[in-house]
Amino acid sequence: MPVTRRSFLTSLGAIGGAGALYGAMGTLGLAPAASAATPAFRRPSPSDFALSGRSAASVVVLGGGIAGMTTAYELGRAGYDVTILEARQRPGGRNWTVRSGTTETDLAGETQRSGLGPGQYLNAGPARLPQHHVTLDYCRELGVAIEPFVNQNADAYVHYTTDATGEAPGATAASGRTVRQRTAKADTYGYVSELLSKATDRGALDDLLSAPDKEALLDFLTGFGDLGSAVDGDPLAYTGSGRRGYAVEPGAGLVEGTTDAPFSRSDVLRAGLGRSIPFELGWDQAMMMFQPVGGMDRIAYAFEQAVGVQKFRYGATVTGITTLPAGVEVAYTDAGGAARVARADYAVCTLPPHIAARIPSNLGAEVTASLAHAVPVSTGKIGLEYDRRWWELEDRTYGGITNTDLDLSTIWYPSSGFHGERGVVVGYYNFGGNADSYADVRHRVRLERALAGGTAVHGPKYAQGVTSSFSVAWRDVAHSEGGWVSWPDQTGPEYRRLLEPTGNVHFAGDHLSHAIAWQHGAIVSARAAVTALHERVMSA
Repeated sequence: MPVTRRSFLTSLGAIGGAGALYGAMGTLGLAPAASAATPAFRRPSPSDFALSGRSAASVVVLGGGIAGMTTAYELGRAGYDVTILEARQRPGGRNWTVRSGTTETDLAGETQRSGLGPGQYLNAGPARLPQHHVTLDYCRELGVAIEPFVNQNADAYVHYTTDATGEAPGATAASGRTVRQRTAKADTYGYVSELLSKATDRGALDDLLSAPDKEALLDFLTGFGDLGSAVDGDPLAYTGSGRRGYAVEPGAGLVEGTTDAPFSRSDVLRAGLGRSIPFELGWDQAMMMFQPVGGMDRIAYAFEQAVGVQKFRYGATVTGITTLPAGVEVAYTDAGGAARVARADYAVCTLPPHIAARIPSNLGAEVTASLAHAVPVSTGKIGLEYDRRWWELEDRTYGGITNTDLDLSTIWYPSSGFHGERGVVVGYYNFGGNADSYADVRHRVRLERALAGGTAVHGPKYAQGVTSSFSVAWRDVAHSEGGWVSWPDQTGPEYRRLLEPTGNVHFAGDHLSHAIAWQHGAIVSARAAVTALHERVMSA
């Protein structure tokens, strides 16, 4: 058989591994451009070294979060000698699940000890997994059981006190009301469909649509908006239906059900009842979503086991990074406060960039400035454990999220333990200025504010039966100092500079991805760093 370019590259990749394959592709002018889409991840393999006669290198990973553990896992299974330096006494970084007995002292000096009951937990950091995220692949591989996470629930609520702009106090029949999400959607879809239908029917879109197009659009809008029987001769009016819920639910015999009249069109639009709808359409937010059974940190501890706990040095706070002509030196203090140095051929820094920027190094002023260019985002959560699951018993709400314009931002109902005796509600998950306002006060005040805000949504029962609580202000969590980071520009030189190694130091983390704040972002960034480092070793 003749040797084709494809067969040659395939054989070379099988024999020489990734380094030889990419080197040959570069020589032939076939290597992908830097701006091209990230190629499918090819795991380093022990056979890459056995077939090429090369030896695996040693690598020190700075940070034992998801990016650091992914790096260590993928390199370790290929034969690299890997060590993880982690300042905390646990794996996972921002993947943190608070359980009974969890103790944390924040940077403001307040210590909390969790009194959550057996089996109860709060995912203080990430709490949900989209289907398309590679995180689920690692759950499968590492044996982490998953279950549905109820991200959107028609029987959760919206509660808005301001108008649609979020600035002026609301002055509508819907303002300050706790409204089921199904009701908010039905009225919003109904009136928008009515308006568009009337505009189409009256010829406002004739320059854009053909007659068949108009007919098809009207047919769609009639079903989408639930436009019903003629009202005063108008067949395109929204009058409400069972989609928005029932005042008296359908039952046996002659009980066909009774619906409330919808809010007025003006009230729905001015109150902004549909303002949270776009969120659930987001690429990373659409149902179905999942969570690990028993808490998000099941992923972290599964990684720890797969990497090998002996590879972790817990309580290790990095104090210096030095890249050398051959290798790296990383200074750190151990759990007892003693100064130590870790030496390796390479380092992969997965620390939060704003923290890494403060660590003395010889990486250069441009790298330090690039790390400092990332902006920490303040976020906060509180877990409220109740002695009875009133949201199921009285509100018939099983999981899901209530959206508000209060400083709580959102209230989450648990997606597990259904029909159990107790449960943990996320009393607020907020961001930016709202999160800062809670971070500025101690836990006792956070709890009082959370209960007051939740009472405005759910009534007096919200403040009753709370058996324990635990709050997290990520701005003040040591070794994180933020829930995630944002970049002024992810196309500028600061961001791009960290995509390349500096000397023998590589960088990884969700901040070097376009899935910031997701474990998926941490994993794909780590795999990109693994690929780049492995190619260097194989090409050396």
